[in-house]
Amino acid sequence: MNMRRKLATAVALVFSIGAISAGTDTAVALDYPTKPVRILVGLNAGALPDILARIMGQALSERLGQPFVIENRPGAATNVATEAVVRSPPDGYTLLLVNPPNAISASVYDNLRFNFIRDIAPVASFYQTRLVMVVHPSVPAATVPEFIAYAKANPGKLNFASNGKGGVLHLSGELFKMMAGVDMVHVPYRGGGNVLTDLITGHVQVSFIAPDVALEHVKADKLRLLAVTSAGRWEAEPNVPTVAEFLPGYEALAWFGIGAPKDTPQEIVDRLNREINAILADPRMRARFAELGGSTFAGSPADFGKFIADETDKMAKIVRFAGVKGE
Repeated sequence: MNMRRKLATAVALVFSIGAISAGTDTAVALDYPTKPVRILVGLNAGALPDILARIMGQALSERLGQPFVIENRPGAATNVATEAVVRSPPDGYTLLLVNPPNAISASVYDNLRFNFIRDIAPVASFYQTRLVMVVHPSVPAATVPEFIAYAKANPGKLNFASNGKGGVLHLSGELFKMMAGVDMVHVPYRGGGNVLTDLITGHVQVSFIAPDVALEHVKADKLRLLAVTSAGRWEAEPNVPTVAEFLPGYEALAWFGIGAPKDTPQEIVDRLNREINAILADPRMRARFAELGGSTFAGSPADFGKFIADETDKMAKIVRFAGVKGE
């Protein structure tokens, strides 16, 4: 009888500890945040990722009553910022702006001191945008099939520009090369401004760039718009075809979300996800993102995690095709 009593007491103690622990986690989530939260951005201030982080940070500050402070940590294709978040306490007070370089770096760099999918917990996606395929008017092609035919007839004579080796603009072009079976020479630049200048002057002939950057020059007949890189047509330019209409399965997107260090309490991850999705449901936020050429990109943490894993696999195939290596 004494042994049974001791066993019952032990079991009760285990359950009470579990209840206390669960109650503590819930209390943390309900109280969170009680101090300012940092969102690290792996690119310079003023770039689209920085602008998006500030828009989302301001909205989260308004909803949660604490400042969400944007901290720019540029370097090594956003890996400096990512590693800083990986090494931060998993308490919800240091977050990461997640974007395509995170999916690309796993294949490009051999010496990373972290594993992005393992070490960063997906919190929420919030923005995505297509790119546009534009050519200099000297290129005798008004459609994607005409461009492919011209490129095949002139192998190695067309230059396609991007804002840096291993970036989403570069790999969008490499994906096109891979799927269309054409030979184009990649010309990397430092920054999108230089890409646009040399594209308009005809020093390079084609690029896959952000729509808000390209459209004014398309309207001024300085560039010719051939297609958009999303799976479906763009609402703002419904008459412009997608690359996928001619190369089935082609899709290239720029996308952004929020991540946290692994082992961040699930209650905090879930609360941030709920708040971000509520922000995305606001028509004012949808309109703001449309002004930037993109759209809201909502979902659960699990949805975002699967998307990142799929993008990482896709980017690995393109990186292998292009032979890209980090410097």
